[in-house]
Amino acid sequence: MIDHTSAIAKAGLGEPSPMWVAGEWTLADDVLPCFDPTTGAQLATIGNARNIEVDRAVQCARDALKGPWSTWAPRKRAAAINKLATMCENHIKDLARIEMLDAGIPRMFANKMSAKALVRNLQYYASWADKLPGQVVGAGAKGWQITLREPVGVVASIFPWNVPLLFVGSKLGPALAAGNTVILKPSELASLSTLRVARLIEDAGFPPGVVQVLTGDGETGRLLVSHPGIDLISFTGGRTTARKVQASAAETLKPVIFELGGKSPNIVFPDANMNKATMMSTFGVFGLTGQACAAGSRVLAHKDIADKLAAGISQFARSLGIGDPLDPATMVGPLISARQLSNVRTAISTAKTEGATESFAAEVPDKVADAGHFIGPHIFTGVTPEMHVWKEEVFGPVLAITTFESEEEALSLANQTEYGLAAGVWTQDVGRVQRMTSGIDAGIIWVNTYGQLPVDLPFGGFKQSGWGKEGGGDALVAYTRIKSVVMEG
Repeated sequence: MIDHTSAIAKAGLGEPSPMWVAGEWTLADDVLPCFDPTTGAQLATIGNARNIEVDRAVQCARDALKGPWSTWAPRKRAAAINKLATMCENHIKDLARIEMLDAGIPRMFANKMSAKALVRNLQYYASWADKLPGQVVGAGAKGWQITLREPVGVVASIFPWNVPLLFVGSKLGPALAAGNTVILKPSELASLSTLRVARLIEDAGFPPGVVQVLTGDGETGRLLVSHPGIDLISFTGGRTTARKVQASAAETLKPVIFELGGKSPNIVFPDANMNKATMMSTFGVFGLTGQACAAGSRVLAHKDIADKLAAGISQFARSLGIGDPLDPATMVGPLISARQLSNVRTAISTAKTEGATESFAAEVPDKVADAGHFIGPHIFTGVTPEMHVWKEEVFGPVLAITTFESEEEALSLANQTEYGLAAGVWTQDVGRVQRMTSGIDAGIIWVNTYGQLPVDLPFGGFKQSGWGKEGGGDALVAYTRIKSVVMEG
């Protein structure tokens, strides 16, 4: 294993990490420890914000919204967002290193899916800042009617621990481009990369209060959601917590954007490119150690190729390096916490008890087996729709495989879930592509690939996978409000 002590020092961790509130670095009275999921060692401490910090942050955000930030022309906002993007790009190795240490994300994913995604999102939404005009609806001799597009107000962005930097970009970018002020609240399990971005925000030239970072546990999130000074909640996480967020937001009639979990079907037909389908199906579920909302955790394989596909995925999974996220050879890192490891183990045990066949279970190498929260890829065949591993999001490296005989059966199985986030379809038949993509009840569908998230494409689910979109121009709509003006001379 790579020496994490020197990596921690190189990343500038180890000291208490204050919050970025009202243009100042603030140490809270209450603190929480941050642990390295690879070694279990403590990385730092973060503030556990309570009423005094939340009230101060919200008030400063409101002051900035009505004050200097409101006077900035769209192009000036764009320039500041672009400056932040450039600063993040210049520090991309440091940001990715913190993701590896704090969230346990393997190097390739920390660089490509998290740190670089942060930069891409900021750059993309900077380009939108001056492209949100209102419309002239009608004009004549007696007068005119127009619409004005305005920022919603103060936004609280609450997001989880699996790819923190990606969420910073996808939430901060559109909110700032639309002219809002933003309070970022990362998960207490992985807050350090967001706090490092805050140091760059400090130097990017935004007025105090435009962007703030509050750290803390679930109570911190509850205080933000229930605060009357917050105008919009953007939440990414699990549906159990989302229900609490929705109930609390309803007390003050706040709108919410939800990007929640999934139990995404990945459907493979006999005419698929089997080599590519095998490789991408493997990465589609085991990438990010299975800790991805859009993971293709249900493979639906046509009966004629099911055995071959299962064997191929098992063989490919066997080749995935399990180990230290700092090691370039690692493809499967640790789970975020001991609690998450226990949850995944329980899901595996339940699958066996319910009669699924464990066709593959990767062993964790001795060098990391006792160090952190590691578990290797697991593949179950013979899975049926009533089983827990079919219905519930495991959020770990666990794949459920079942078979089908017809397109109609594949569609029925694909939609037999309370979720509707993502799906994959593997076939060379264009007509089948049209029928499947029309029939699958999911917000994003990949055809002959899996997991790509272009920054200019809307991303968000149906059913209990949430509502609203992140990514693309559509994401901006939720961060604005429309004002209609009717004028006569």
